[in-house]
Amino acid sequence: MSADTVYKLRCTLVGHSMDVRCVAVMGNNGIIVTGSRDRTAKVWTAAEGSVSYIDSLTLRGHTNFVSCICILPADDKHPNGLILTGSNDKTICAYTLDSLSPIYRLNGHTNTVCSLAISKFGTVVSGSWDQTARVWLEEKCMMTLEGHTATVWAVAIVMHQGLVITGSADKTIKLWRAGHCENTFKGHTDCVRSLVVVSDVQFLSASNDGTIKKWLITGECVSSIQAHESFIYAIALLPEGSGFVSTGEDRTLRIWKESGECKQIVRLPAQSIWDVAVLHNGDIVTGSSDGMARVFSCVSERYASAEEIAAFEEEISGTPLSSGELGNIKINELPGREALYEPGKRDGQTKIIRDESKVGVYQWSESESRWVKIGDAVGAADTQAPGTKIHFEGKEYDYVFSVDVEDGRPPFKLPYNITEDPWFAAQKFIEKNELSQMFLDQVANFIVNNTKGMTLGSQRPESYGDPFTGQSRYVPGVIGSTPVPSGGTDPFTGTGRYVPSYDQSEHRYFPHKTVLTFDLANLNAIAGKLKEFNHGNSSIEDSAIDLVVKLSESTSQNDHATIVTLEKLLSWPKDLVFPVLDVLRLAIRNTNVCNHFCGIQGGQQFLLYLLSHLSKESPPSNKMLSVRVFCNMMKQDKGVKFALQSRGSILESVFQLLPSDNKNMEIAFATLMLNYSVLLLGEKDLEAKLQCLTGIKEALDAIGDGEAQFRLLVAVGTLAVDDEDSLMLSKSIDLLPSLRKLKSVKEPEKVAQCATELEKILL
Repeated sequence: MSADTVYKLRCTLVGHSMDVRCVAVMGNNGIIVTGSRDRTAKVWTAAEGSVSYIDSLTLRGHTNFVSCICILPADDKHPNGLILTGSNDKTICAYTLDSLSPIYRLNGHTNTVCSLAISKFGTVVSGSWDQTARVWLEEKCMMTLEGHTATVWAVAIVMHQGLVITGSADKTIKLWRAGHCENTFKGHTDCVRSLVVVSDVQFLSASNDGTIKKWLITGECVSSIQAHESFIYAIALLPEGSGFVSTGEDRTLRIWKESGECKQIVRLPAQSIWDVAVLHNGDIVTGSSDGMARVFSCVSERYASAEEIAAFEEEISGTPLSSGELGNIKINELPGREALYEPGKRDGQTKIIRDESKVGVYQWSESESRWVKIGDAVGAADTQAPGTKIHFEGKEYDYVFSVDVEDGRPPFKLPYNITEDPWFAAQKFIEKNELSQMFLDQVANFIVNNTKGMTLGSQRPESYGDPFTGQSRYVPGVIGSTPVPSGGTDPFTGTGRYVPSYDQSEHRYFPHKTVLTFDLANLNAIAGKLKEFNHGNSSIEDSAIDLVVKLSESTSQNDHATIVTLEKLLSWPKDLVFPVLDVLRLAIRNTNVCNHFCGIQGGQQFLLYLLSHLSKESPPSNKMLSVRVFCNMMKQDKGVKFALQSRGSILESVFQLLPSDNKNMEIAFATLMLNYSVLLLGEKDLEAKLQCLTGIKEALDAIGDGEAQFRLLVAVGTLAVDDEDSLMLSKSIDLLPSLRKLKSVKEPEKVAQCATELEKILL
């Protein structure tokens, strides 16, 4: 290993008062973000002209530990990106570099949020102790991934495949597409704690079983290495495919070649190295249980001073190592210091020697060709007894610890089986005994430290040590368009069908560039029905009714008084209002009418009025005509703005209309989806596109009318054909199977033709 490939300490980030549980890198300028059990996150910036970092910002807002961090990339709204933090308080907070408090929170998980991942499109995936993962986009939960039977410790996104990967304390890894589990990977024998995507077809996983495995997304495990001597908490990739790094419960940071060969082991003066991240320049940052974050570099110009490195090594050498970490030790059989004259056989090799009156632990450094002291062993070897189950409250356990909470109070019993997740056992213990949530990690680490290395069928130690005092009891401390005839039968008119315009030199049917409107009408029939109903419901003159009907004509003068009359007619009872809705459907294509109903002052009331006609109890004709109103308003600029601003509410209500046995309703629904796809052409609103595509997918499986099927297919093509984001979203929701079903449609032929063309785009 050359001099400039040896990682050495660059600097220590001192500022947190408790464990640094998570670290992340923000942007290309070396900003580091850390999260801690002290409930804060900190932003660190590189000091000018120095190898050190400055504590630049402290982010507050969580009411419990900060357990994970991810960075959302910069966009037009947030040019410096966003910092997202997950916490034991069950929430995710978002911060900018200008905000000390959250600018928003994501709520939905019912337990600790312990893992976060992001895509370049702004999609966020979170994992939780509630055994679920959630997919978020623009502050909204789009999907909940349910299937694991224990904590989801790790999440990752395969960017161009639209896939989500989750790792769990149930020892499995799951692959998700569009909210559905496509595959379950089995191979680890303990909790899966970390995942990292290597490419579109490969990813790495790390586990409490001490192994790192490489997987193909098709399900095959292609390699496995026994990477650490204890739990592995985190892995991260080195730049340019040069390898990866890992950290764990064995006090080490380990640097690996891409092949899986260990290049270097860096020992730290802390028991738990909770997290690791890699800067763009190849420097590595770790967070650990001693409340410190540390940066390591393989470039000599960025090494700490010789004095700082010596002090760091002295701190490591003074670290007490329990005999539980080292196995049974018989001091009289250990070699003396002469054993250090013999070179080590590999980097990281450990030797235990008699060092005067102490037991010294040394590690071989390949880069420095010397033995480096990493601590002194303390305590006697655990005494082993034949393994037997302990009965407690009618159940059998491998361990039942006595935990003294305070003097004068009987100790609480902490039962634990070696097949359990220590954090779940700790959480149950805290909830049962109504203890502060602040004790959680202490209790969990207490379990970890006193059951270390135990597996099914192994023997159980008779005694155990308190993590703070070394004694045999644990006392937790208190921690502070151009009109196009419609494709359905109007209740008063005839039928029509939609024939799209297209450029045959590219795609035959899409993208479609103009919205579709429902224009055909028998105005005399509508006027007759209005007058019939008017005589029993209002005192409006027949001449005024005639003027209202004229609003349906494109040459109408659209005077304000007539528009107000139309508004009054809309208050008729639901079973009589359908001819008024039909006039509205035609009239809203005109500028003044659209501006009146969709303007700022009346827009919200108008939206609520139309949505009321989409309720379950509303007559079918009212539902269909209301959807047509939404379609036709998109001919006007004010209507387009209204439709886009209200898109979430409109589509959420319209989606409830399917399945339907009414062909006119199906065509109205499909036309609305096609029009939204036209409005979203060239837009960057991923949430809107995802909502549309998800609704189209569900509709394709529910709709039987050929014309409606065709319009839905054209909508997909319009969104996806020249838009990488929409193409990715289409793949992520697994749209292909729904398209392929329509390739066998005989009539109309354009359905199968369009489905075939779309399949080629999505493959």
